[in-house]
Amino acid sequence: MLTGIHIVIIGGDARQLEVIDKLNNLDAQLDLVGFDRLDQYFHGVNKMDLEDIDPTTVDVIVLPVSGANNEGYVESIFTEKKIQLTKEWLSETPENCVIYSGIPTAFLLECERDCKCTLVKLFERDDVAIYNSIPTVEGTIMMVIQNTDITIHGSNVIILGLGRTGMSLARTFDALGAHVKVGARRPEHMARITEMGLEPFHIKDLENKVSDVDVVINTVPAKIITSLVLSQMPSRALVVDVASKPGGTDFRYAERRGIKAILAPGIPGIVAPKTAGRIIANVLSELLLERFEKTDN
Repeated sequence: MLTGIHIVIIGGDARQLEVIDKLNNLDAQLDLVGFDRLDQYFHGVNKMDLEDIDPTTVDVIVLPVSGANNEGYVESIFTEKKIQLTKEWLSETPENCVIYSGIPTAFLLECERDCKCTLVKLFERDDVAIYNSIPTVEGTIMMVIQNTDITIHGSNVIILGLGRTGMSLARTFDALGAHVKVGARRPEHMARITEMGLEPFHIKDLENKVSDVDVVINTVPAKIITSLVLSQMPSRALVVDVASKPGGTDFRYAERRGIKAILAPGIPGIVAPKTAGRIIANVLSELLLERFEKTDN
């Protein structure tokens, strides 16, 4: 149990409701920041403004998947107020205070360094990323069906990246009957793509692989779908970019060419927030129980 552990949950979307419910059931002391428009009631949980919380009492800070931007602002769909996390506030938290965020940002990395907090990047964990790839794949399929006038079966699909999400995407689109090519850089990924019965190619050769493509799905958080690549693509092609913001696509040039390009980094929170929230809640609760039970011992 997390009895007596003071946890501040700041901002987020519907995924955070599963986190709140899980940690509340573990008897943590919960303060919610950025939830003043939330109708759902959690017994014993406090809705607060950040400036009204004494940072010296905080053991854990839970941020949404997107973390905090470079000015420390945290997004929340449950409030119209601006929520800003500051170094001054964080510097007053205890040295053993832990910040859990989906992804790291420059601001959070600076806070870890300057405020002596520990930053845990949940989405860099293999278990979270692999579990999360399931709703990502389902949401990507939905977007492809909604934004094309052909079946996935028989279509020419390119997947960029063979990380945890890229592998799930490649397997699923292959199983649905698409002709799948996978772009990667690492030799072991090339070998795995071949072992999967798919066509591998090096990402540097992407511009030579897109002349007949119907769908390109990018998982790489770097600008690889450049104007040069887009210029070689048929205008009917669809790009679904599921990499973290700002994605890996030249969206301006895609629009100029009439190519539909969708930036969709938070697909799980859109198509399956309950499942996506449970993934985060289960892993987070395990980490917290392990951390504080060790402390108690």
